[in-house]
Amino acid sequence: MKSIGKFFFKYRSYTPLPFFFAMILLMKPNLYSILSGFPLIFIGEFIRIWAVSYAGSETRTTDGVGGSNLVTQGPFAYVRNPLYLGNILIYLGIGIMSFALYPYLQIFAFLFFTFQYYCIILNEEEYLKNAFGEKFSIYVKSVNRFVPFKNNIPQNIKSNLVLDIKSGFNSEKRSIQSILISTIIIIIYYFFFVVNKPM
Repeated sequence: MKSIGKFFFKYRSYTPLPFFFAMILLMKPNLYSILSGFPLIFIGEFIRIWAVSYAGSETRTTDGVGGSNLVTQGPFAYVRNPLYLGNILIYLGIGIMSFALYPYLQIFAFLFFTFQYYCIILNEEEYLKNAFGEKFSIYVKSVNRFVPFKNNIPQNIKSNLVLDIKSGFNSEKRSIQSILISTIIIIIYYFFFVVNKPM
């Protein structure tokens, strides 16, 4: 699993591409799919910006798992892997908006990315355990991997990082651009080929 996780970590920016192309090529959006999918995308990207505003741009590295801080603030106080949770919500939201092969493609994508991130997390947790020792062990007992839940994090393991929204937005430029391109393509298709379908 860990060797698979290393592969997924290195190429995690590319694994969504087959799903993206399938969703675009096979899309059949309708008003309800667009209205249902967009909130998931918005929530997912909000979580990512919130998380990166604490964790910093080092979350973008593909050289190998690592991190200079054990972040326990912001969304990290509710779930240990908010960036991956945000990604899953974004992918699911775009899939629902596109309505491509619904619901089979969306279910498959959800299962695939959950598996991908689980494999990556195994490596990340090994690094964090070695780097932060008992602090990380306490954090694991206090906060879930994927399911958000507010718990009381002991004061002695709380991080003391500054929330930097501007840095978070700068780090998320590529993600936001990808989301905008995807949603604009789907909405344009809906208006030109569904609402104003040629007779």
